[in-house]
Amino acid sequence: MADDVETAAAAEPAAQAEPVKMQILGQFTRDMSFENILAQKGLKAEGRPNISVQVALDAKKREADHQFEVATKVKVESKTEDGATTLFILELDYAGVFHIENVPEEQMHPFLMIECPRMLFPFVRRIVHDITRDGGFPPLNLDNIDFVQLYRQDMARRAEAQAQTKPN
Repeated sequence: MADDVETAAAAEPAAQAEPVKMQILGQFTRDMSFENILAQKGLKAEGRPNISVQVALDAKKREADHQFEVATKVKVESKTEDGATTLFILELDYAGVFHIENVPEEQMHPFLMIECPRMLFPFVRRIVHDITRDGGFPPLNLDNIDFVQLYRQDMARRAEAQAQTKPN
């Protein structure tokens, strides 16, 4: 009877999952473009600009074990209040290299598309802020991005596209 208790106790710690390990190995601007169209055309902006922000995410496995590259692509377009004239366009492709362990395979995709961009976002926000300010505009402070909602929208879009390609 005592042997049964020892065996059960010894098996219990092995059944516990290892904690998730995530480390940012590096981060970098892969590509960036800022076009100050207002200055190019010699125009003056009046009124409050309309600003649109588009965000796209990308992730891929790297050759090294447990390493992934995750990119956050942001496009910011500012137009005059009436939408007739573009003031500036900012495109930023910002990536991070992550070492990730102990995430189950079925949870890796959402982890890469939610948690990793969340870690990179403060740096993306700062770059957008600095570039717009240095470009002669009031600094643009991006609102927080709900990466969970962005992931859900992307998965719904993919499911819809897949359903449309299936023959009835």
